Amino acid sequence: MSFCEKCHLQELRMDVKRVKDYIYWLYYQYLLVTCSYVLEPWEQSMFHTITVTVVAMVVYTAYVFVPIHVRLALEFFSQIFGAQPDSAVPVVN
Repeated sequence: MSFCEKCHLQELRMDVKRVKDYIYWLYYQYLLVTCSYVLEPWEQSMFHTITVTVVAMVVYTAYVFVPIHVRLALEFFSQIFGAQPDSAVPVVN
């Protein structure tokens, strides 16, 4: 290996280490904010399962329903501000 290749490999290892440390830090912050570090292991697993389930349901609900509500809001405000509905626009042949 040349010196340059060793240098790039070492930089890659440092980047992976930084990402790994950052993920550990985020997890530690999560434990501190939720105070789940004081729970017993079985209580922690139940708490994490419930938390992940609730977050997954919120994300799914947002994914399904937010676009519908945005479309309805745009239609509502376009009617208020004078845009013609699609059925009222004359078709010219």
